[in-house]
Amino acid sequence: MATTTTIESSYAGEFAGKYVSAALLTGNTLANGLIEVKPNIKFKEVLKVLSIDGITANASCDFSDTSTLNLTENILEPKELQVNLELCKTPFQSDWEAVSMGYSAHDNLPKNFSDYFIAHLSAKIAEKTEQNIWSGVAGNGQFDGFATLLAADSDLPAEQKIAGESVTAENVVDALGDVVDAIPTALYGNEDLFIYVSQSVWRAYKRTLGGFQANGQGANGFMAQGNNQDIDIQYFDGVKVVCANGLANGTMIAALKSNLFFGCGLLNDQNEVKVLDMADLDGSKNVRFIMRYTAAVQYAIASDIVTYGI
Repeated sequence: MATTTTIESSYAGEFAGKYVSAALLTGNTLANGLIEVKPNIKFKEVLKVLSIDGITANASCDFSDTSTLNLTENILEPKELQVNLELCKTPFQSDWEAVSMGYSAHDNLPKNFSDYFIAHLSAKIAEKTEQNIWSGVAGNGQFDGFATLLAADSDLPAEQKIAGESVTAENVVDALGDVVDAIPTALYGNEDLFIYVSQSVWRAYKRTLGGFQANGQGANGFMAQGNNQDIDIQYFDGVKVVCANGLANGTMIAALKSNLFFGCGLLNDQNEVKVLDMADLDGSKNVRFIMRYTAAVQYAIASDIVTYGI
């Protein structure tokens, strides 16, 4: 059965040649390399975690073990996902692009629409993947994101699970301060350390940097730019702050980039849309759009992560 297609149009002239879609959430985590990507995983990959205690001891004449070594593992297992859509050509025959379908009864889907639809479909997958990476809950079409995994992980120290509150421009500095204060001493100052924040926290922090707030930077804001704070990566107490569009409002995660992993099969699978015209196969007027890909996230060391509002 073809995917339900509704076309609202009054065909009264020449088509202007441009389609417009609803705004999509940018899949910025993978696009900007904010976490580690592990491609070419066919089934699963083991993330080995090594910890050593008591590395030094007083010197003596004899050889004596000075440490306890513990080797554990987390599993990164990409989940198989798919997109199956089927469009019927008939509704387009009375639309603006009817002429571009050809005059034969054996017509084609309008090329302008087909090209646009493929690009839009890829963008929707990027949006869904971004949401899954950070806030996904395993189910139909989803895999567990970092927030879901961390909320259930008993290895995350209680003092690094900050309950949090609704973040505003008035309290965002205090909220970010709570996160920084909870970061383990061994991690602070690491070039690889990031505080990943939701869009709502990012907006509040930008507004505070613009000044005009109780906790702001003065009337002219950071670098005297006022509310014109157009900076991709901010810093707070020496720690990089980046916006992760897939995080739920009011939430934050502090972690080393090298501790967060996205696993998949072929990276190109998420951009490959197969188009199958069914006319020569079953005589129908349907066109199928098919995508298949794998994806999942995992971290190696929970004790090196701080969460806020999760």
